[in-house]
Amino acid sequence: MAPPRLDGRIALVTGASRGIGAAVARRFAAEGARLVLVARTTGGLEEVDDAVQRASGETATLVPMDLRDGERIDRLGAALAERFGRLDVLVANAGMLVQLSPVGHHAPEDWEATLALNLGANWRLIRSLDPLLRASPAGRAIFVTAAPARDASAFWGAYAASKAGLEALVRCYAAETRRSALRVNLLDPGPVATALRRRAYPGEDPSRLPAPDAVTEAFVALAEDSCTMHGERVGPA
Repeated sequence: MAPPRLDGRIALVTGASRGIGAAVARRFAAEGARLVLVARTTGGLEEVDDAVQRASGETATLVPMDLRDGERIDRLGAALAERFGRLDVLVANAGMLVQLSPVGHHAPEDWEATLALNLGANWRLIRSLDPLLRASPAGRAIFVTAAPARDASAFWGAYAASKAGLEALVRCYAAETRRSALRVNLLDPGPVATALRRRAYPGEDPSRLPAPDAVTEAFVALAEDSCTMHGERVGPA
């Protein structure tokens, strides 16, 4: 058998209670990673932790929290620094999609919540976790994006703006870390059978789409210490 590709690497995954985040957590556990799992839903995190224990025999560190709470993100970084002293992998996967509507019809609270989670929380994660990622001999940061960041299709205003902003933010971060051991990339998994996808396309047959577990290989490749890609957008063109 091939050796685990993430053996001993400390990886934090956001949005880890379901969908792609949960699938990445299970795959990373099978590849030997030590996991810190972040999501709002305690019950969902505990279910994923059960799967992690079956895959690796180890328990994950569970952090139930709303990532729109920037002060809690700051405290998370401090807690990880005290416990581990470094962070090898960040998978910034958490995201939200509100009801699709014309740009002028977005409720202000929906607009603000979308930007706060999809863009603002990722900036707070960078701010809090950058020193820990740089402390790793091979830090890796993976930010999940999506096609609307570039397609700018009708009715996707809030989500598209948040993901386009995320892509710009991550490119800046990559430029700033180019001479370090840290590798920073964007990953678009493409269409996947998730709850967010069902919200956007309620009439779509999910059985015709890849399951979340089917898209985890790209995350492992970007998380490995051998990864040399930096400042790239991986996934569908």
